[in-house]
Amino acid sequence: GGYVDRHGGARLMRVGAFVLAAATFMCGYVQELWQWWLLNGLAVTTGAAMIGNLVVNVTLSKWFVEKRGRVASFAAMGVSYAGVALTPLSATLVAAVGWRTAWHVLAAGVLAVIFPLSFAMRRAPEDYGLHPDGKSAAQVAAGGGRAAAADFARSFTRQQALRTRSFYLIVFGFGFGALSIGVMLVQTVPFMEDAGYSRKVGAGMILLTSVPSLLSKPVWGWLIDFASAQRLSLIGFSINAVSLVVIVFAVRNHADLAVVVGFFMLGLGWGGLIPLQEVVWASYFGRRYLGAVRSAGLPFSLIIGASSPFLTSFYFDRVGNYDGAFFTVAALAVVAIVLVALAKQPMSRTEGQPAEAVAAV
Repeated sequence: GGYVDRHGGARLMRVGAFVLAAATFMCGYVQELWQWWLLNGLAVTTGAAMIGNLVVNVTLSKWFVEKRGRVASFAAMGVSYAGVALTPLSATLVAAVGWRTAWHVLAAGVLAVIFPLSFAMRRAPEDYGLHPDGKSAAQVAAGGGRAAAADFARSFTRQQALRTRSFYLIVFGFGFGALSIGVMLVQTVPFMEDAGYSRKVGAGMILLTSVPSLLSKPVWGWLIDFASAQRLSLIGFSINAVSLVVIVFAVRNHADLAVVVGFFMLGLGWGGLIPLQEVVWASYFGRRYLGAVRSAGLPFSLIIGASSPFLTSFYFDRVGNYDGAFFTVAALAVVAIVLVALAKQPMSRTEGQPAEAVAAV
């Protein structure tokens, strides 16, 4: 995160592309479980982190302020599109050439896509005599750059952000609010099989969730730019909580229409999570040191997210169903509503005033 703030993400992405491609390629030669842990659990994850959310979204937040919601949402569509496109592509490859060769093809795809794109990465508009949101010098001189100036003025360093209560409320709020993603991507198929549905139907529900998640992102982005991202986050968490409850009761009672409605609603809630989180972080702590601030919060979020599918499986092994685990995830989404609602705009580090007031002066 700090490296992206100082030098931008271009070189990091190039190295990450080679790390990810090499690790993906080597997955085709796995013979033992420990090799899979090492390659997929460590090497692939490291490469993905060097090209992923932190690098891309921090860079976008430096280039866009007034249009940040729309841009972050458009970029986040790639995550949903990958779920829609890469899963059937991978299945087709495995069927055609076997899983080992499929890994090799995917590795080539990583290099072919990511490495060229890394040359388009630029740290910040000011490095090139430009202004955020594509504004001209004349527009800025006429007062059109006030939002960007306010955003820069409210910038907190990592150490300053760590001393605010809002930092931890946002970390745990979005950590709990996004739990349903990891849980449902991993557990939907066994959950529905346990209730008597086929594996194909379970996989279809994941696809059903991915489509509204993909298509709703531009709508979320437009709303974010014209409303409070904090308040919109509460709506997103509420949709997630309600949809999980609907899914549990609908699946258990084989109410098929309600099952479809529940997963569709879940996708709508997921659609806003990435852009909302990115805009809240940037608007609360500013863009100057955003990489360092975001990187300080990510370990907490990743631990929360990574533990949830495991704990859900542990619950199933002990109880024999997923209902209580899913209800707990829904309850934690409600907790997320409270946490994010309590996260107030941090006071400016310069005069103890809200950052907007400092920028106005």
